[in-house]
Amino acid sequence: MKRVMIVGQPGAGKSTLARQLGARTGLPVVHVDMIHWLPGWVERPRAEKLAMAREVELGAAWIFEGGLSENYPHRLSRADTLIVLDLPLWLRAWRVFRRTLGQYGRSRPDLPENCPERFDPAFWKWIWDTRRTGAEKNRALIGQAGPEVAVHHLRSPRAVRRFLAGLDAALVSGHEAAHGTGHDRTAGASG
Repeated sequence: MKRVMIVGQPGAGKSTLARQLGARTGLPVVHVDMIHWLPGWVERPRAEKLAMAREVELGAAWIFEGGLSENYPHRLSRADTLIVLDLPLWLRAWRVFRRTLGQYGRSRPDLPENCPERFDPAFWKWIWDTRRTGAEKNRALIGQAGPEVAVHHLRSPRAVRRFLAGLDAALVSGHEAAHGTGHDRTAGASG
């Protein structure tokens, strides 16, 4: 496990999982929101975002969480591990609401400075509007991943905990980090 691609919709836990994996593996963590946004909630120009993402993807080691789906094919071609967080809308909405309330007026660590957490009707509309298409796009990556890519399709918080426990066990035993959680493309399906 050297290049980990984490995808999921808002509130799925991408940033949290990326930080947890980074702490366990020592791999550098990259949050796509740091590429997408400039301070003050200003969207970075498209060409610049794509170039920055490509630069990360060409690196030898990373945990890259988040969207920018235009780069998915290249990112997936470089990844050795794909994690698809596929949690239900009600849970993700609750997490986004709780996160917004708890961090209101402050910038999260996975966002640039001066991007304070806020209630944004356009963001909530986007969550609703992409509830199916976003999930389908993320799930499609599972079938696009080559046989050399360890794929983890995690559909519940319990599945995420099991994945992390398997990783911890593999790290303790000194085996390859993906050992025990490997190429099962439906891991966590029963949640």
